Amino acid sequence: MQKKVLKVNPKDNIIVALTDLPAGEIVHLDGADYTVLKDTKAKHKFAAEDFENGDHIIMYGVIVGKANQPIKKGEVITTENVKHESEEVFKKTGDLGWTPPNVDKWKDKTFNGYHRADGQVGTKNVWLFFPLVFCENKNIEKLKDIFENELLPKKEVSYKNFLRSLIEEKSVEEVEDKSRNENLLDNIEVKFINHQGGCGGIRQDSELLAKLLAGYVNNPNVAGATVLSLGCQNLQVDIFQNALKEMSPNSDKEILIFEQQKIGTTDKMFQMVIKDSFEAIKRANKIERKPAPVSKLSIGLECGGSDGFSGISANPSLGIVSDIFAALGGKTILAEFPELCGVEQELMNRCVDEEKADKFLSLMKAFEKSVVDAGSGFDMNPSPGNIKDGLITDAMKSAGASKKGGTAPIVDVLDYGEYISKPGLNLLNTPGNDAECTTGLVGSGATVVLFTTGLGNPMGNPIAPVVKISSNTALINRMSDIIDVNAGTVITGEKSIQEVGEEIVDYIIELASGNVETKADQLKQDVFIPWKRGVSL
Repeated sequence: MQKKVLKVNPKDNIIVALTDLPAGEIVHLDGADYTVLKDTKAKHKFAAEDFENGDHIIMYGVIVGKANQPIKKGEVITTENVKHESEEVFKKTGDLGWTPPNVDKWKDKTFNGYHRADGQVGTKNVWLFFPLVFCENKNIEKLKDIFENELLPKKEVSYKNFLRSLIEEKSVEEVEDKSRNENLLDNIEVKFINHQGGCGGIRQDSELLAKLLAGYVNNPNVAGATVLSLGCQNLQVDIFQNALKEMSPNSDKEILIFEQQKIGTTDKMFQMVIKDSFEAIKRANKIERKPAPVSKLSIGLECGGSDGFSGISANPSLGIVSDIFAALGGKTILAEFPELCGVEQELMNRCVDEEKADKFLSLMKAFEKSVVDAGSGFDMNPSPGNIKDGLITDAMKSAGASKKGGTAPIVDVLDYGEYISKPGLNLLNTPGNDAECTTGLVGSGATVVLFTTGLGNPMGNPIAPVVKISSNTALINRMSDIIDVNAGTVITGEKSIQEVGEEIVDYIIELASGNVETKADQLKQDVFIPWKRGVSL
């Protein structure tokens, strides 16, 4: 039988409703009875004791808010009676011990990946087209149309054919394009990204974009790239090349760069780009999957469209995954710094040394200051959807979001655009914004991204598979076309957090070998949005 309520941590003074609770219902938990005073929807919380104005609200064992008016035992917690509050942090105060999980089940496991000369192993084999400046976006779009039309199979439902069938009053089958439906190059994907940067703004924006694009090229999921430059922009070719060389001094990937102002006419440039790129793509198509230890995987950890169950089911399941890969010698990356507000002390104490802890706190404070200077604050982070589904303060959202990082030591702290190098759990400074975060995770080397959601988000990435894990079963029943794994079975009591975490590990190995495809990839949800380091939550 499914439980009706849950206290996440013994220290907590609020209780989570796992099902809708009507006013007047008496619920039992840990030998005590609680009378629900107002209708409380599933995912929301009610007071486990009487609160006076100014009392701290505790969840996950940490401060997640402060009562701004008296709240009676059994009364629902809302944005009207509770405000954001978190513990102030100054320095690393100790070390948290860690007992690695038993990983005998996976220590001899392999996945079939794409081996690169620098020792990295990719889960995909992608030829990537991108511009150094937004002035070349239109040319990238034209190349996308040309290459996708000629090289890629027409697997997806054609809505053009559907519209044509309505116009001609025929069936879809009668108007369907009967031309090529086979992939001419079966061992390579061709992907295209564009952006709004590279010029204008400040020079630092272009330099950061150069590092991000270099990270995409250096990601082992990429075999090589075609790069378009106008010529006069801030993000000069040499800035990009230097960023790539600094990141990977011995890279032997084919990088084709075309500068329009040097070449001349658009027609001349397109003929050069198409001819040279096609020859390079054919060479990259010869690279085949070969076995590699699972320690070669780099896993990005993210949540988006979160709900009140995310920190109870899906996020802790990712924590199991993160700990397993850390114990196996793999790399995991926890990002979204605005969603680590309130748990800084725990994370600093998990850092392997004071230098890493100080860097984390420095990045957090600088980020928060930039937000405050713009007239906002981390307390403005929860979205309307978050609040509606039970995440009413940033600290509450953060305490649940941090569960994705498990309990392993933090081996490194990276700023946006820095590339991972150390096995174990890494912290990466990104906004909580889903698109900017995913873009940053992959630019820092993630070859698979795990993305938990309670409300639903279809977003993917051009070069790395993005696995969607639902926090509740209702979501996967409602939006089955975007969800890959259901962690809602934790809420219903069908599975434990450990079981769901292990299920995700097995799924990742199959995915990394090319045996399954994420829903985001099936839907071609290739989202690339760089962070310009302005205010973004």
